[in-house]
Amino acid sequence: MSTQPPNTRDLTHEDSGFLARTFATHQLPLTRYATRLLGDPDRARDVVQDTFLKLMAQPPGSVDGHAVEWLFTVCRHRALDVLRKEGRMKRLDDMHAERITAVDPLPGREMERQETRAAVLRLIDRLPPNQQEVVRLKFQNGFSYKEISRITELSVTNVGFLIHTAVTRLRAEFAAQRP
Repeated sequence: MSTQPPNTRDLTHEDSGFLARTFATHQLPLTRYATRLLGDPDRARDVVQDTFLKLMAQPPGSVDGHAVEWLFTVCRHRALDVLRKEGRMKRLDDMHAERITAVDPLPGREMERQETRAAVLRLIDRLPPNQQEVVRLKFQNGFSYKEISRITELSVTNVGFLIHTAVTRLRAEFAAQRP
């Protein structure tokens, strides 16, 4: 009788190295992405954990060459499942937004950067959910339109349109806020 849970496999040393590297590299961006979708860091961590458990259950080489897209796609589907189950979407407040700190910045410039960043994040939060998602995948995670298309199951053209529309709106609204 096997002591392994169903849908798992024996990990070779190479597999466990791949999993460790993948987790170390992508756990934080996936958690940030899931948090934005779910509005709750605790639920996001659960979704990311489920995502990595599904990765562990994959046959060796099945995600070779597209592991990042695979992770974000599975994470997105799991987060959407959670939202569907709960029947509601929550918005993430600014308190949970990711924080970037510069090495030894000038105090005035750093404060200005933080204010600008907070203003842009507030504007992004006002975009429709589909635009928010593609903007975050593009600019926070650095995915190409083609990769975003595979993650979101939208056409590349639709991804481009959503990003263009969102950026145009963000520019206009940001410019309207400035004196």
